[in-house]
Amino acid sequence: MNKKLQQVAAQFAGHQTALAIEPLGNGLINDTYRVRSNSQEFVLQRINPQVFPQPQLVMDNLIQLGRHIQQKPTAKVFLQIPELLPTQPGEPFYLDDDEQLWRALQLIQPAESRNRIHHIDEAGQIGFALAHFHHLCADLCPSLLHDTLPGFHITPGYLLEYKRLIEQPLQIISDEAFEKCIDFIETHQGKTDVLEDAKTSGALQERVIHGDPKLNNFLFEPGSTRIVSLIDLDTVKPGLLHYDIADCLRSCCHDKHSNRFDLERCRVILQNYLRESGDFFSAQDCDYLYDAIWLIPFELGLRFFNDYLSGDRYFKTAEPQQNLTRALAQFALCDSIEQQQASLQRCISHLKGLHLSR
Repeated sequence: MNKKLQQVAAQFAGHQTALAIEPLGNGLINDTYRVRSNSQEFVLQRINPQVFPQPQLVMDNLIQLGRHIQQKPTAKVFLQIPELLPTQPGEPFYLDDDEQLWRALQLIQPAESRNRIHHIDEAGQIGFALAHFHHLCADLCPSLLHDTLPGFHITPGYLLEYKRLIEQPLQIISDEAFEKCIDFIETHQGKTDVLEDAKTSGALQERVIHGDPKLNNFLFEPGSTRIVSLIDLDTVKPGLLHYDIADCLRSCCHDKHSNRFDLERCRVILQNYLRESGDFFSAQDCDYLYDAIWLIPFELGLRFFNDYLSGDRYFKTAEPQQNLTRALAQFALCDSIEQQQASLQRCISHLKGLHLSR
């Protein structure tokens, strides 16, 4: 067992011996471990300073969020939000000798993450759980939270970064996949401003968002379609609800074998989201759903491609062209969404009518 990991885990395990430390999950950002000691289990994470240059601000947000949710009546909270576990001196995190920030979190159990949806009822639970999280945070003032990732989900900013990178001498091969990405970005770059323009005009307002509600951040009760928790809260920050909804749909409705967008799964998620959201999601919010659903996969494709151009500094990779392959998959998903635009917009219009009539 890595001695450094043992030393760090001991900061949270007290005088107990950490019996086992093993990697947990498949996240692309932080280093995450499951720790088993004599009498407890918990999640140990090192916050990636390349992604979060001020990790203390991430911790401040988590503390603020935890306090806010703890004030809610227990009977009205249907998701377990992992609690921060203090170090022995009572600190919310531990800085190691290299100034790396580590924190420990409650291990939600029994619970499991899933990498694909097997049953349509799971999709319905995802829509409910995301709306329930937004509902819990609806009365938390966004200004109380730090923007720990300035520019995150601001698609025009990623486009500017792409233009800067593409003008520099590149150390990569200009092959067919590379050219496909270039062509797709150049063809669709005019669509990138829609959400930010709506925010600037006041049509959409910033609220508290999760920031990364992908499928495997929802924890299910084993053997059930019921969701018990929403985890990976490092990206909780002020933002548009549309970032969350569209990113959730991108993750949950993407058939990775065909790179097709599953319209029926999308319908079920949105139906359950709007049913739980109540009046905090307005008619005007509904009007920007299609734009967001198309834009977020484009943004992620752009981010993957930018990282490929930069030498794979942000997303973890297992092979040289993995970020290029990831970018192509997201752009193919955008194509599938666009091909189904009329059907998707009819679906949104129908659900909007139901939502407003309640």
